[in-house]
Amino acid sequence: MLLSPNLLAEGQPRYISDNVFLYILNGPSTDYRILGSIEAGQPITLLGETQGDYSKIVDHKGREGWVPTNMISATPSFREQVSSLTSELAQAKAKLDEVMSSTDNHADEVAELKAKLTDAEAMLSKATQERDSLKLAADSSAQEAQFALWREGGLIAAAGLVVGVILVYLPRPQRRNKKRWM
Repeated sequence: MLLSPNLLAEGQPRYISDNVFLYILNGPSTDYRILGSIEAGQPITLLGETQGDYSKIVDHKGREGWVPTNMISATPSFREQVSSLTSELAQAKAKLDEVMSSTDNHADEVAELKAKLTDAEAMLSKATQERDSLKLAADSSAQEAQFALWREGGLIAAAGLVVGVILVYLPRPQRRNKKRWM
C-alpha cells in the first residue's frame, strides 16, 4: 500500500497536456452536428455573433462554426508563445555571443594596452634615470669648472706674489750721477 503509484504521485507538480482539441459545431449547442476539431492554440477569427455560451468563429482552415465562448482567449496559446520565445531566445543568445566575442576582443585590446602601458612606464623610468644622471653630471661639471677658475686664479695670484717678492729683493741699478763725467 505504501508503494502505490497514487500515493507516490501525490503532492508532485503536474501539468495539463497542450495536445487538447475542441469540436467545431454546426450550431450554438452540443445538439448540432460536429464539423471538425481545432487543436489548442490554433488561431481563429471571431465573427462577433454569440448565442448563449457559444460564439461563431472561422478556424485556420476556413471552416465556419460554433465553439464554447469560455474556450476563446485573447492571448496567444502557450504553443505559439513558446515558439516566439524560442526565437527570441535564439536572437538573445546570438547577441550574447556577439557581445561575448566583442568582450573577448576588448579583453585582448585591454591586455595589449596594458602591455604598452608597462613598456611606456619602463621607458619613462629609464628616461627619468638618465635625466637625473645627466643633471648630476652637469652639476658636477659646473662645480669642477668653478673650482678650475678658482684654482687658476689662485695660481695667478701666487705667481704674482712670487714675482713681487723676487722683484723686491733684486738689486736695483744705481743711477749715475750727472755731475760725474764719465
